[in-house]
Amino acid sequence: MTLLDTHVLIWLTTGDPRLGKDAKSRTDKALAEDTLAVSAMSFWEIKMLHQKGRIDLHQPIDSGRKDLLDLGILEIPVTGDIGIAAAALTDLHQDPADRIIIATAAREGALLLTADRCILDWNGSLRRQDARL
Repeated sequence: MTLLDTHVLIWLTTGDPRLGKDAKSRTDKALAEDTLAVSAMSFWEIKMLHQKGRIDLHQPIDSGRKDLLDLGILEIPVTGDIGIAAAALTDLHQDPADRIIIATAAREGALLLTADRCILDWNGSLRRQDARL
């Protein structure tokens, strides 16, 4: 399974050139194999970014979410187990969305595609790939 960090989901859906060729190839392959996923937390984070004026949405988040799920992207719910795992992460900043997404990837045994330097440099146990590559 390949799990997209929120900004990578945005890059993928907007055709942002910051998404690297290897990462794009990985997302295409995962989508074809029904193993491309996002945390439900990413939809919360996108809505919050929009409300703060940090991103523009070309359609309402609820219909955008439905379109992504209809394409075959899997949505991993935030469960109590994931919440507990997120709270137990050590040596990581306190951003709740990042912690939930990391815990989701770890619990699912997924590869996390991210360009977040803090996550890429974190010394915890997590499969991850720089999405800019």
